[in-house]
Amino acid sequence: MKKRPEHPDVLRPEAFATFNPEKMGKGTLFESERILVGLNTFLPGQSHALHAHEGIDKVYHVLEGRGRFLLVGRELPMQPGEMLIAPSGVPHGIVNDGGEKLVVLAILAPGPKKG
Repeated sequence: MKKRPEHPDVLRPEAFATFNPEKMGKGTLFESERILVGLNTFLPGQSHALHAHEGIDKVYHVLEGRGRFLLVGRELPMQPGEMLIAPSGVPHGIVNDGGEKLVVLAILAPGPKKG
């Protein structure tokens, strides 16, 4: 990820996207005890396996690219401008099965505890 942006300021989240040929990229745009705003980035074929967060609600918003949202028993197509909300405890994930880079804004509230 490129240097974190200064806050408060207007930004284009996708300008901070970085990609890792080994695994899904993750970067943080803003973090506090109340919220984490980050980017998940995927090269074609990369994924984030089905997982859940207890006590944390998560919002995914697709900025660039196409793929699939994973939910227990379902796979939903995703494209720019679409959003998925995964409340606490709901298993979710992402697969980039398209031919282009995928950039997804991820918002977690409250932010995960460090340590």
